[in-house]
Amino acid sequence: MMQKFNLAPFKDFLKTGSAGGLILIACVVVSLLLANSPLGPAFERFLALEIGYSSALLQLEYPILLWINDGLMAVFFLLVGLEIKRELVEGELSSLKQAALPVFAAIGGMLVPAVVYMLFNQGTETAGGWGIPMATDIAFAIAVISLLGKRVPLSLKVFLTALAIVDDLGAILVIALFYSTEMHLNYLLYAGVVFALLICFNRFGVKNIWLYLLPGVVMWYFIHHSGIHATIAGVLTALTLPTTPDETESPLEKLEHALTRPVNFLIMPIFALANTNIRFESEMLEGLTSSLGLGIIFGLMAGKPIGILFFSWLSVKIGISTLPTGTRWVQFLGLGLLAGIGFTMSIFIALLSFSEPAFQTQAKFAILIASLLSGLLGFLFLKKLGAKGNLAEMPE
Repeated sequence: MMQKFNLAPFKDFLKTGSAGGLILIACVVVSLLLANSPLGPAFERFLALEIGYSSALLQLEYPILLWINDGLMAVFFLLVGLEIKRELVEGELSSLKQAALPVFAAIGGMLVPAVVYMLFNQGTETAGGWGIPMATDIAFAIAVISLLGKRVPLSLKVFLTALAIVDDLGAILVIALFYSTEMHLNYLLYAGVVFALLICFNRFGVKNIWLYLLPGVVMWYFIHHSGIHATIAGVLTALTLPTTPDETESPLEKLEHALTRPVNFLIMPIFALANTNIRFESEMLEGLTSSLGLGIIFGLMAGKPIGILFFSWLSVKIGISTLPTGTRWVQFLGLGLLAGIGFTMSIFIALLSFSEPAFQTQAKFAILIASLLSGLLGFLFLKKLGAKGNLAEMPE
C-alpha cells in the first residue's frame, strides 16, 4: 500500500514561493532600471558604504553589499538548511525510495551543466566558474510552475521542490569545498566548538530556538573569519534544530514558518536589488558569445534539462525509484528547463568565482538571459502539454 504524505507544508511553501518569485522578478527589473539611470553610480556608492563596528578584538565593519551577501544570505541558507533537514526527517527525502529520484535528478542537474561549462572554458581564465550553472533558484522555479495551476500535477511540483532542495545542498557543498578562501584553522576550531555546543543542545532536548540562533550568530562570525564562506553557518545552525517525524510542530518547523515569508519577501528581493544592478554596455552582448557566456547559457539551458532527464530515467531504469504519481517523462523535460533558472544561487556563485568586475558582470548578464529563456521555455512547454489533456489527472 502506498504511504500517504502530508502535502500541506508543500502547498504552503508553493504559495509563498510563488509570490516571492514574482517579487524577485519585480526587484530584478527595478535594479536593472536603477543601474541604467542617472541614479546608478549613487546606488553603487551606497552599496560600497561601510557600516558596522571595528576594534582590536572585533571586526564587524563591512560594505553594505557584503552584509547582504554574507549576512542576510546566511539567513537564507538557514531556511534552506531547515528545509533540507525537514525533508530528510519526514518528507520526500526521508527514505531511500523517496529520495532516490530527486537526488539522482539533482546530481544530474549539477554534474552535466558543470561539464558543459568546462567544455567551453577548460584552460581559460574563467575555468573557475564551473559551479555557476549547477544551481537552481528554487523561488523562481516554483513561482513559474505555480503559475501553471492544474496544468501540471501536484506531484511534479513536489518533485521540483525536493529536487531544488537537494540542488541547494549540492551548491552549499560546492561553495564550502571549492569557493572558500585561505583557511584560518584557529577560527575554524572556534566555529567547531560552537557547532558542538549546538549539537549538545539538540541531544539534551533543548527546545528554545534562541539558544540555537544566538550561538549560530557567533559561529557565523568565526566562520566568516575562517576563510569558509559565512553563509555555511546558517546551514550548520539549521541542522542542529530539533524536529520530529510526526505532525507535532517542532522548533525547526516553528522557525521555518517564521522565516519563510521574511526570506521570500525581504531578504531575497534585497539580494536581487543589490546584485542585479547591471549597467548595460555594448561589450556585454559580445560577452554572451564568449566562453564564459556560452558555458553559462548552455550549462543552464541544455545541461540542466539533459542532466535531470537522463539521471531520472537512469534511476527508474535500474529500479531504485519510480515516477511521481500522474507524471510523464515528457514533463521532466519541461521541469528540467525550469531548473535552468539559476538566478540567485548562480549569481551568488559567480560573485565567489571571479574577483574581476568584468567577469562578474558578464556572468550576471549571461545568468539573467539563460534564466529568462529557461523559465519562458519551461512555462510554455508545460503549458502546451497541459493544454493537450489534463495530465494532472492521468494515471501513471
